[in-house]
Amino acid sequence: MREVIEEKERSPEEQAPGEVLEAILKQGAQALLQRAIENEVQEFLERYRDVKAADGLRMVVRNGFMPERSVLTGLGPIAVRQPRVDDRKLRKEKKGEAFSSRILPRYLRRIPSIDNLVPALYLKGISTGDFSAALEAILGERAPGLSATNVVRLKKIWEEQYQDWARRDLSDKEYVYFWVDGIYFNVRLADERVCVLVIMGADHAGNKELVAVSDGFRESKLSWKEILLNLVRQGMKKAPMLAIGDGGLGFWAALQEVFPEARDQRCWVHKTANVLDKLPKSLHDKAKGALHEMYGAATKQEALKALDQFVGLYKDKYPKAVDCLRKDKESLFTFYDFPAAHWIHIRTINPIESTFATVRLRTKRTKGCGSRIATLTMVYKLAKETEKTWKKLKGYRQILLLLQGTIFVDGEMKEAA
Repeated sequence: MREVIEEKERSPEEQAPGEVLEAILKQGAQALLQRAIENEVQEFLERYRDVKAADGLRMVVRNGFMPERSVLTGLGPIAVRQPRVDDRKLRKEKKGEAFSSRILPRYLRRIPSIDNLVPALYLKGISTGDFSAALEAILGERAPGLSATNVVRLKKIWEEQYQDWARRDLSDKEYVYFWVDGIYFNVRLADERVCVLVIMGADHAGNKELVAVSDGFRESKLSWKEILLNLVRQGMKKAPMLAIGDGGLGFWAALQEVFPEARDQRCWVHKTANVLDKLPKSLHDKAKGALHEMYGAATKQEALKALDQFVGLYKDKYPKAVDCLRKDKESLFTFYDFPAAHWIHIRTINPIESTFATVRLRTKRTKGCGSRIATLTMVYKLAKETEKTWKKLKGYRQILLLLQGTIFVDGEMKEAA
């Protein structure tokens, strides 16, 4: 007779302190989720309580529970039992909408944030064969549904989604701002000089969205021009009013050829880092404060005055730092010609930086050799998931004024003469 050995559940006294806390959190999450879906069903039943069929019986009733299922979360798998709703009469008579849980959709097997782990780990240089071990370490030993086979299946689905997205119609889109950057990841492509080029945009309603993800040869002009021309082929009719990016990109030359009417703004975060790199560390705090005084000034005149003071102070002993600052003088202060409420958004490329902060790497890649399409897909997937959390621009209602040709001086509307 085959002997079945069951793992004995350990008491709290036998568990490590961290395990006890994890168990408590998991139990609390399970109870909270179960209560939430119970309340959701009860609210639906209450909504149709007085809706009855010809036989006088209610059209919507509760009918036990669906089979228990496990949902993969950051705390590991959590078992839930969803109440069953019998709304067949309601659907047949077309007197209301059928029940569909927003908390626990029918085919949900893992929360969306778990899907973010796959692209993040891939861009960190984890190979497909190592995914199971990596995910097990994060989600626990009994985390189901993310085996190497399922990861490969997910990647295939996401690749198709990325390719469809990269060919989408943009004829109804109008962007006021572009944020652009070239990003390197741990994944080493066939050519080590290849990086991923990303464009984010803000539309006429102030919504931020991912516009383009492609690969490029060392952020070259040719690579950026190809991306911009692809946007035109996809139907994009108007140039962005302002593009924000690092001064080292080949993007600026490409922008002048494809969208010459667009204006440019250099990223102050990158500029500050580049200037400080040319100064001794003993001067970093003082110089950083002086640079902040420039882009934090209330008017462009005050900002230029602060720049002149910086130049006068450092030009003799540290000419390289001064030259680094002065070479982009005109492009550093373009933001003063746009609404003051937007300044916090358009002085840096922080929207891109924050999205890829945990996985980007600006040094030589160290692991594996990933495919071009897989890497682009993972960047796309990670950005699209993060896109759900992006907030509207502050002062987004002023975008329409910009598009109508309203002139702004030092962040304020210029009154008509």
